[in-house]
Amino acid sequence: MTQHENDTAWPDHKPTALLVLADGTVLEGFGLGAEGHAVGEVCFNTAMTGYEEILTDPSYAGQLITFTFPHIGNVGTNEEDIETVNMAATPGARGVILRTAITDPSNYRATKHLDAWLRARGIIGLSGIDTRALTALIRSKGMPNAVIAHSRTGEFDLHGLKEEAREWPGLEGMDLVPMVTSGQRFTWDETPWAWDKGFGRQDKPEFNVVAIDYGIKRNILRLLAGVGCKVTVVPATTSSEDILAMKPDGVFLSNGPGDPAATGKYAVPVIQDVIKSGTPTFGICLGHQMLGLAVGAKTKKMHQGHHGANHPVKDETTGKVEITSMNHGFAVDETTLPKGATQTHISLFDGSNCGIQLDGKPVFSVQYHPEASPGPRDSHYLFQRFADLMRQKKSA
Repeated sequence: MTQHENDTAWPDHKPTALLVLADGTVLEGFGLGAEGHAVGEVCFNTAMTGYEEILTDPSYAGQLITFTFPHIGNVGTNEEDIETVNMAATPGARGVILRTAITDPSNYRATKHLDAWLRARGIIGLSGIDTRALTALIRSKGMPNAVIAHSRTGEFDLHGLKEEAREWPGLEGMDLVPMVTSGQRFTWDETPWAWDKGFGRQDKPEFNVVAIDYGIKRNILRLLAGVGCKVTVVPATTSSEDILAMKPDGVFLSNGPGDPAATGKYAVPVIQDVIKSGTPTFGICLGHQMLGLAVGAKTKKMHQGHHGANHPVKDETTGKVEITSMNHGFAVDETTLPKGATQTHISLFDGSNCGIQLDGKPVFSVQYHPEASPGPRDSHYLFQRFADLMRQKKSA
């Protein structure tokens, strides 16, 4: 065999993407999506579906997601499954790490290949590494800080990337909400998607709800509208005076990214005023954590976090177990919950807190994402529970 024939038979698969961990570990792969580099915390997600929703969830700001499921991208992307409220903005995951290359889309709803979609949204991708091994590393050592880099030429400043990964301070103590919150007030009336019909409109609302946007997802707003709410979304730094001046029947505390203790410096006093007003209040994810802080509990950084669409949670008020979608790297420390705050939900994976309710007050929250519908819709009852509290308050 000639040298030329040998080169044809054995092409040089030069790495075009790197994942550089803060400890100096370098994982080589093949780039996809946008070129460039981004720094963040690496977490693993166990979901088999819903990658578009995951990648556009503002709660993932500051993170690089590795999927444990090897085949991601096979149903393509569309314009309906994006969770970011501002369709033109790109808050969400900074990078994505896959086992196998993305295949052509095979779904009737697909409008764009995942690779092209990632490129358009500025998300850096990497494929071709052993994501199960990376997951095992996270499980044993915790979520590492890292830099993901993609260059078609395969040329990298490895020293610079290692330095950037090592010097990034991490999510602890970091307030990322200013990156993802809305810049101004707006209203929402779109209701959930229905088969062969698409989205509807809430034209006869029963309740006036103010949603504080710490990084809110579109489907949360749809489900609120679906139970009869006219929703007014306000920026994260809106004062309690402005919120209560709108005379809401209920206040919603949204999901979002970063360390709740950092965001809580300006959010907690607002939440405390809302609670004192007697207004029915419902929180999800970051909103749940900050409600915990508002009543005197503490939050803590988790070893590997909870990220996936198959997490069992027990509702201790009913005894039922729900399969939930999770995305959080911080949690309310259940041992610090004060008297008057009852734990209502627990994770059946590790026993961590997943819900609280204030005794004698129309205030509750959950850690997981009840709007995400990870196959089952086990948790949609929580939106009805919120509506029932508002109805009771109005009729009192």
